[in-house]
Amino acid sequence: MAKKQPIQNEQAWLGATLKGLIVLFSWLPLRLNQGIGIAIGYLLWWIPNSNRRVSEKNLQVAFPNLSDAQRKQLLKRSLLHLGQVTTELGPAWRWPQSKLLPLVKEVRGQELMDAAVAQGRGVLLLAPHIGAWEVNGMYMSALHPSTFLYRPPNIASVESFMVKARSRYGAKLAPTDVRGVRDLIKSLKASHLSAILPDQDPGERGGVYAAFFGRPARTMTLVSKLIQKSDCVFLFVVMERLPKGQGFRLHYLPAEAEVASDDENVAAAALNRGVEACIAVAPEQYLWSYKRYRKPPPGVEDIYKSSKN
Repeated sequence: MAKKQPIQNEQAWLGATLKGLIVLFSWLPLRLNQGIGIAIGYLLWWIPNSNRRVSEKNLQVAFPNLSDAQRKQLLKRSLLHLGQVTTELGPAWRWPQSKLLPLVKEVRGQELMDAAVAQGRGVLLLAPHIGAWEVNGMYMSALHPSTFLYRPPNIASVESFMVKARSRYGAKLAPTDVRGVRDLIKSLKASHLSAILPDQDPGERGGVYAAFFGRPARTMTLVSKLIQKSDCVFLFVVMERLPKGQGFRLHYLPAEAEVASDDENVAAAALNRGVEACIAVAPEQYLWSYKRYRKPPPGVEDIYKSSKN
Protein backbone atom coordinates (compact mmCIF):
# COMPACT_ATOMS: atom_id res chain seq x y z
CA MET A 1 0.00 0.00 0.00
CA ALA A 2 2.91 2.34 0.71
CA LYS A 3 4.06 2.15 -2.91
CA LYS A 4 0.64 3.06 -4.34
CA GLN A 5 0.48 6.48 -2.71
CA PRO A 6 3.51 7.97 -4.52
CA ILE A 7 2.19 6.59 -7.84
CA GLN A 8 -1.24 8.09 -7.21
CA ASN A 9 0.34 11.41 -6.28
CA GLU A 10 2.45 11.38 -9.44
CA GLN A 11 -0.62 10.55 -11.56
CA ALA A 12 -2.58 13.39 -9.96
CA TRP A 13 0.29 15.83 -10.56
CA LEU A 14 0.67 14.78 -14.21
CA GLY A 15 -3.07 15.00 -14.74
CA ALA A 16 -3.29 18.47 -13.24
CA THR A 17 -0.35 19.64 -15.37
CA LEU A 18 -1.85 18.26 -18.57
CA LYS A 19 -5.26 19.78 -17.89
CA GLY A 20 -3.63 23.10 -17.07
CA LEU A 21 -1.71 23.09 -20.36
CA ILE A 22 -4.86 22.28 -22.35
CA VAL A 23 -6.69 25.17 -20.70
CA LEU A 24 -3.71 27.44 -21.43
CA PHE A 25 -3.65 26.38 -25.09
CA SER A 26 -7.38 27.13 -25.33
CA TRP A 27 -6.77 30.77 -24.44
CA LEU A 28 -4.60 31.35 -27.53
CA PRO A 29 -5.74 32.27 -31.05
CA LEU A 30 -5.30 29.38 -33.45
CA ARG A 31 -2.27 30.76 -35.28
CA LEU A 32 -0.35 31.34 -32.04
CA ASN A 33 -1.55 27.99 -30.70
CA GLN A 34 -0.23 26.18 -33.76
CA GLY A 35 2.95 28.28 -33.68
CA ILE A 36 3.72 26.91 -30.23
CA GLY A 37 2.96 23.44 -31.58
CA ILE A 38 5.46 24.00 -34.38
CA ALA A 39 8.06 25.06 -31.79
CA ILE A 40 7.43 21.79 -29.92
CA GLY A 41 7.87 19.99 -33.24
CA TYR A 42 11.24 21.65 -33.79
CA LEU A 43 12.35 20.37 -30.39
CA LEU A 44 11.31 16.87 -31.44
CA TRP A 45 13.36 17.37 -34.61
CA TRP A 46 16.49 18.67 -32.87
CA ILE A 47 16.59 16.55 -29.72
CA PRO A 48 17.00 12.73 -29.98
CA ASN A 49 13.71 11.12 -28.91
CA SER A 50 11.49 8.12 -29.57
CA ASN A 51 8.98 10.09 -31.67
CA ARG A 52 11.68 10.93 -34.20
CA ARG A 53 13.21 7.45 -34.18
CA VAL A 54 9.88 5.67 -34.70
CA SER A 55 8.74 8.15 -37.35
CA GLU A 56 11.97 7.64 -39.26
CA LYS A 57 11.52 3.86 -39.24
CA ASN A 58 7.91 4.10 -40.42
CA LEU A 59 8.74 6.53 -43.22
CA GLN A 60 11.47 4.22 -44.50
CA VAL A 61 8.81 1.51 -44.88
CA ALA A 62 6.08 3.71 -46.33
CA PHE A 63 8.19 5.72 -48.79
CA PRO A 64 11.12 3.55 -49.91
CA ASN A 65 11.31 5.36 -53.26
CA LEU A 66 12.00 8.78 -51.76
CA SER A 67 15.57 9.97 -51.56
CA ASP A 68 17.15 10.29 -48.12
CA ALA A 69 16.86 14.07 -48.37
CA GLN A 70 13.17 13.90 -49.33
CA ARG A 71 12.38 11.48 -46.52
CA LYS A 72 14.29 13.63 -44.04
CA GLN A 73 12.23 16.67 -45.05
CA LEU A 74 9.00 14.68 -44.70
CA LEU A 75 10.15 13.51 -41.26
CA LYS A 76 10.75 17.09 -40.18
CA ARG A 77 7.35 18.28 -41.40
CA SER A 78 5.62 15.37 -39.69
CA LEU A 79 7.19 16.27 -36.34
CA LEU A 80 6.07 19.89 -36.73
CA HIS A 81 2.52 18.64 -37.23
CA LEU A 82 2.86 16.29 -34.26
CA GLY A 83 3.55 19.29 -32.05
CA GLN A 84 0.38 20.95 -33.32
CA VAL A 85 -1.68 17.86 -32.48
CA THR A 86 -0.76 18.50 -28.84
CA THR A 87 -1.55 22.21 -28.68
CA GLU A 88 -4.79 21.85 -30.68
CA LEU A 89 -6.29 19.92 -27.78
CA GLY A 90 -7.00 23.34 -26.28
CA PRO A 91 -9.38 24.52 -29.01
CA ALA A 92 -10.76 21.02 -29.68
CA TRP A 93 -11.60 20.34 -26.04
CA ARG A 94 -12.51 23.85 -24.84
CA TRP A 95 -13.82 26.13 -27.58
CA PRO A 96 -17.59 26.60 -28.10
CA GLN A 97 -19.24 25.55 -31.36
CA SER A 98 -19.53 29.17 -32.48
CA LYS A 99 -15.74 29.48 -32.40
CA LEU A 100 -14.56 26.01 -33.45
CA LEU A 101 -16.91 24.97 -36.26
CA PRO A 102 -16.29 28.01 -38.51
CA LEU A 103 -12.63 26.96 -38.66
CA VAL A 104 -13.66 24.17 -41.05
CA LYS A 105 -13.20 26.29 -44.17
CA GLU A 106 -13.89 23.70 -46.85
CA VAL A 107 -15.52 20.29 -47.18
CA ARG A 108 -14.57 17.95 -50.01
CA GLY A 109 -16.68 14.91 -50.77
CA GLN A 110 -19.78 16.26 -49.02
CA GLU A 111 -21.91 14.41 -51.55
CA LEU A 112 -20.62 11.11 -50.10
CA MET A 113 -21.76 12.07 -46.62
CA ASP A 114 -25.10 13.40 -47.89
CA ALA A 115 -25.74 10.13 -49.74
CA ALA A 116 -24.80 8.11 -46.65
CA VAL A 117 -27.15 10.06 -44.36
CA ALA A 118 -29.95 9.89 -46.94
CA GLN A 119 -30.01 6.11 -46.67
CA GLY A 120 -31.51 6.42 -43.19
CA ARG A 121 -28.99 4.01 -41.69
CA GLY A 122 -26.21 4.53 -39.21
CA VAL A 123 -22.99 6.08 -40.52
CA LEU A 124 -19.57 4.82 -39.38
CA LEU A 125 -16.74 7.24 -40.14
CA LEU A 126 -13.27 5.73 -40.36
CA ALA A 127 -10.92 8.47 -39.17
CA PRO A 128 -7.21 7.59 -39.12
CA HIS A 129 -4.63 9.45 -37.02
CA ILE A 130 -4.08 12.21 -39.54
CA GLY A 131 -4.48 15.97 -39.28
CA ALA A 132 -6.77 17.32 -36.55
CA TRP A 133 -8.69 14.17 -35.65
CA GLU A 134 -9.87 15.63 -32.34
CA VAL A 135 -11.48 18.54 -34.20
CA ASN A 136 -13.03 15.98 -36.53
CA GLY A 137 -14.94 14.33 -33.69
CA MET A 138 -16.19 17.64 -32.35
CA TYR A 139 -17.36 18.79 -35.78
CA MET A 140 -19.29 15.56 -36.42
CA SER A 141 -20.94 15.48 -33.01
CA ALA A 142 -22.18 19.03 -33.47
CA LEU A 143 -23.95 18.11 -36.72
CA HIS A 144 -25.22 14.58 -36.04
CA PRO A 145 -26.43 12.46 -33.11
CA SER A 146 -23.22 10.60 -32.29
CA THR A 147 -21.75 7.87 -30.14
CA PHE A 148 -17.98 7.43 -29.95
CA LEU A 149 -15.80 4.77 -28.40
CA TYR A 150 -12.88 6.00 -26.34
CA ARG A 151 -9.86 4.33 -24.80
CA PRO A 152 -9.31 5.43 -21.17
CA PRO A 153 -6.09 7.49 -20.96
CA ASN A 154 -2.96 6.26 -19.23
CA ILE A 155 -3.34 9.08 -16.70
CA ALA A 156 -6.57 8.14 -14.95
CA SER A 157 -7.15 11.59 -13.46
CA VAL A 158 -7.60 13.02 -16.98
CA GLU A 159 -10.43 10.67 -17.99
CA SER A 160 -13.39 12.66 -16.67
CA PHE A 161 -11.92 15.87 -18.11
CA MET A 162 -11.50 14.22 -21.52
CA VAL A 163 -14.96 12.64 -21.57
CA LYS A 164 -16.62 15.92 -20.60
CA ALA A 165 -14.69 17.79 -23.31
CA ARG A 166 -15.44 15.32 -26.10
CA SER A 167 -19.12 15.03 -25.22
CA ARG A 168 -19.90 18.73 -24.76
CA TYR A 169 -21.47 19.06 -28.24
CA GLY A 170 -23.89 16.23 -27.49
CA ALA A 171 -21.91 13.09 -28.32
CA LYS A 172 -22.24 10.01 -26.14
CA LEU A 173 -18.94 8.37 -25.18
CA ALA A 174 -18.55 4.66 -24.52
CA PRO A 175 -15.36 2.98 -23.26
CA THR A 176 -13.65 0.38 -25.42
CA ASP A 177 -15.04 -2.68 -23.68
CA VAL A 178 -17.79 -5.19 -24.49
CA ARG A 179 -20.52 -2.96 -23.12
CA GLY A 180 -19.19 0.04 -25.02
CA VAL A 181 -19.18 -1.87 -28.30
CA ARG A 182 -22.76 -2.97 -27.66
CA ASP A 183 -23.78 0.65 -27.08
CA LEU A 184 -22.08 1.62 -30.32
CA ILE A 185 -23.90 -1.05 -32.33
CA LYS A 186 -27.19 -0.01 -30.75
CA SER A 187 -26.50 3.60 -31.70
CA LEU A 188 -25.66 2.71 -35.31
CA LYS A 189 -28.83 0.62 -35.57
CA ALA A 190 -30.73 3.72 -34.43
CA SER A 191 -29.34 5.56 -37.50
CA HIS A 192 -26.85 7.61 -35.49
CA LEU A 193 -23.25 8.44 -36.41
CA SER A 194 -20.06 7.08 -34.98
CA ALA A 195 -16.36 7.30 -35.75
CA ILE A 196 -13.47 4.99 -35.09
CA LEU A 197 -9.69 5.26 -35.44
CA PRO A 198 -9.08 2.33 -37.82
CA ASP A 199 -5.28 2.37 -37.58
CA GLN A 200 -4.99 1.64 -33.86
CA ASP A 201 -3.14 -1.50 -32.81
CA PRO A 202 -5.91 -3.93 -31.77
CA GLY A 203 -3.64 -6.09 -29.63
CA GLU A 204 -3.07 -9.80 -29.94
CA ARG A 205 -6.74 -10.87 -30.00
CA GLY A 206 -8.52 -8.01 -31.74
CA GLY A 207 -7.14 -8.26 -35.22
CA VAL A 208 -5.24 -9.99 -37.99
CA TYR A 209 -2.07 -9.15 -39.90
CA ALA A 210 -2.62 -7.20 -43.12
CA ALA A 211 -0.32 -5.26 -45.42
CA PHE A 212 0.14 -1.60 -44.58
CA PHE A 213 2.43 0.04 -47.12
CA GLY A 214 3.54 -3.45 -48.06
CA ARG A 215 4.50 -4.60 -44.55
CA PRO A 216 2.33 -6.73 -42.22
CA ALA A 217 0.72 -4.78 -39.39
CA ARG A 218 -1.78 -5.88 -36.78
CA THR A 219 -5.10 -4.54 -38.06
CA MET A 220 -8.42 -4.40 -36.22
CA THR A 221 -11.36 -6.61 -37.16
CA LEU A 222 -13.77 -4.50 -35.10
CA VAL A 223 -14.65 -2.30 -38.08
CA SER A 224 -15.97 -5.13 -40.25
CA LYS A 225 -17.83 -6.64 -37.29
CA LEU A 226 -19.52 -3.32 -36.47
CA ILE A 227 -20.64 -2.92 -40.08
CA GLN A 228 -21.97 -6.49 -40.29
CA LYS A 229 -23.88 -6.25 -37.00
CA SER A 230 -25.38 -2.80 -37.56
CA ASP A 231 -25.82 -2.69 -41.36
CA CYS A 232 -24.39 0.83 -41.35
CA VAL A 233 -22.90 2.94 -44.12
CA PHE A 234 -19.15 3.60 -43.86
CA LEU A 235 -16.76 6.25 -45.16
CA PHE A 236 -13.25 7.46 -44.49
CA VAL A 237 -12.76 11.01 -43.20
CA VAL A 238 -9.76 13.32 -42.79
CA MET A 239 -9.59 16.74 -41.11
CA GLU A 240 -6.62 18.33 -42.88
CA ARG A 241 -4.79 21.15 -41.09
CA LEU A 242 -4.39 24.32 -43.15
CA PRO A 243 -1.23 26.46 -42.78
CA LYS A 244 -0.78 29.65 -40.75
CA GLY A 245 -3.81 29.20 -38.52
CA GLN A 246 -6.25 29.36 -41.42
CA GLY A 247 -8.31 26.46 -40.08
CA PHE A 248 -9.09 23.04 -41.50
CA ARG A 249 -10.27 21.27 -44.64
CA LEU A 250 -12.55 18.25 -44.24
CA HIS A 251 -12.33 15.33 -46.65
CA TYR A 252 -14.83 12.50 -47.02
CA LEU A 253 -13.35 9.56 -48.94
CA PRO A 254 -15.08 6.41 -50.22
CA ALA A 255 -14.33 3.05 -48.63
CA GLU A 256 -14.03 -0.23 -50.52
CA ALA A 257 -16.97 -2.59 -50.09
CA GLU A 258 -14.47 -5.25 -48.93
CA VAL A 259 -14.05 -3.33 -45.65
CA ALA A 260 -17.31 -5.06 -44.61
CA SER A 261 -16.22 -8.54 -45.77
CA ASP A 262 -16.89 -11.48 -43.46
CA ASP A 263 -13.40 -12.70 -44.39
CA GLU A 264 -11.30 -10.95 -41.75
CA ASN A 265 -8.15 -10.91 -43.88
CA VAL A 266 -9.93 -9.42 -46.88
CA ALA A 267 -11.60 -6.79 -44.69
CA ALA A 268 -8.36 -5.84 -42.92
CA ALA A 269 -6.46 -5.49 -46.20
CA ALA A 270 -9.19 -3.21 -47.60
CA LEU A 271 -9.22 -1.18 -44.38
CA ASN A 272 -5.48 -0.55 -44.61
CA ARG A 273 -5.74 0.45 -48.26
CA GLY A 274 -8.32 3.03 -47.21
CA VAL A 275 -6.00 4.37 -44.51
CA GLU A 276 -3.23 4.66 -47.12
CA ALA A 277 -5.59 6.67 -49.33
CA CYS A 278 -6.29 9.00 -46.40
CA ILE A 279 -2.56 9.46 -45.77
CA ALA A 280 -2.12 10.46 -49.42
CA VAL A 281 -4.26 13.55 -48.69
CA ALA A 282 -1.51 15.00 -46.45
CA PRO A 283 1.35 12.55 -45.78
CA GLU A 284 3.18 14.95 -43.48
CA GLN A 285 0.15 15.13 -41.16
CA TYR A 286 -0.04 11.42 -40.38
CA LEU A 287 0.98 10.17 -36.93
CA TRP A 288 4.19 8.47 -38.07
CA SER A 289 5.40 8.37 -34.45
CA TYR A 290 2.92 5.55 -33.74
CA LYS A 291 4.41 2.04 -33.69
CA ARG A 292 2.12 0.66 -36.38
CA TYR A 293 4.33 -2.39 -36.97
CA ARG A 294 4.78 -3.47 -33.37
CA LYS A 295 4.70 -7.20 -32.57
CA PRO A 296 5.28 -8.45 -36.16
CA PRO A 297 4.37 -12.01 -37.18
CA PRO A 298 7.00 -14.78 -36.84
CA GLY A 299 9.79 -14.44 -39.35
CA VAL A 300 9.28 -10.69 -39.89
CA GLU A 301 11.86 -8.26 -38.55
CA ASP A 302 10.83 -5.89 -35.77
CA ILE A 303 11.85 -2.55 -37.26
CA TYR A 304 11.71 -0.83 -33.86
CA LYS A 305 14.30 -3.00 -32.14
CA SER A 306 16.99 -0.44 -32.76
CA SER A 307 14.77 2.20 -31.07
CA LYS A 308 15.33 2.69 -27.38
CA ASN A 309 11.64 3.03 -26.68
